[in-house]
Amino acid sequence: MSLPRVGRGYLDGRYGQMHFREAGQVGAVRPPLLCFHSSPNSSRIYARFLPHMARDRTVIAVDTPGFGYSDPPAAPPSIEDYAGAMGDLMDARGLDQVDVLGYHTGSDIGIALALSRPRQVRRLVLVSAPIFTQRELAERRLRRAAKRLTHDGSHLVELWRGHWGWAGPGWTSQQCAEQFADAMRRPDVSWWGHNAAFNYPAAERLAAVAQAVLVLNPDDDLCEQTLRAAPLLRNGRIQPLPGWGHGFLDVRSAEAADLMREFLDDAHE
Repeated sequence: MSLPRVGRGYLDGRYGQMHFREAGQVGAVRPPLLCFHSSPNSSRIYARFLPHMARDRTVIAVDTPGFGYSDPPAAPPSIEDYAGAMGDLMDARGLDQVDVLGYHTGSDIGIALALSRPRQVRRLVLVSAPIFTQRELAERRLRRAAKRLTHDGSHLVELWRGHWGWAGPGWTSQQCAEQFADAMRRPDVSWWGHNAAFNYPAAERLAAVAQAVLVLNPDDDLCEQTLRAAPLLRNGRIQPLPGWGHGFLDVRSAEAADLMREFLDDAHE
């Protein structure tokens, strides 16, 4: 059986044009799956995953405003602002009910969307839950602030090391480079995603989510923080993924899709 083709498109949202990748089956009975990426990346992180997940549903991966090929807001947005933009996509496409997959910053956006549209967001899959201490937030705000561009390109070396530092087994330098290109596309706004995430009360908001939640916890830079989500989940669980790291959506595309499909279809009628 051949996998669905991934297409690309744009739609108009509150901040301008939003770019997305999409694959799926026409007339699928399962709710569409919306995918929100980590910062400072783009929907490209889902490019190899989409065809596998789209065998029995429509899957849409969106470039967060200011990232990838989506237009940026006029000023640094909040997580709620990002979630509002994703709601624009739902309205434009006439999506009455969806499931949501978020990755790092995308997890926060997924939580915010679930809270703002509780009747439309059915289930949540979160790749890591960014539950930080105040000390960690202070350190990360400093480390993830706007970067000064250097004439010798040393800022690019620092960014590359950040991308490659938590690479999981099997993730190639070529695959990492594909995402790296998006991360350095807009240095003037690339820090906005982290800024929004660090100002979002993720623990409080996650504890308010009533929908079923699956939190995937790979061996990456949020592994420890994600464990703190366990007592906050009203209707969910954490799935450890030992040996998985950044890039697992490229390396373990089919396996990841099957894992998420099992959870999303558990209550499907």
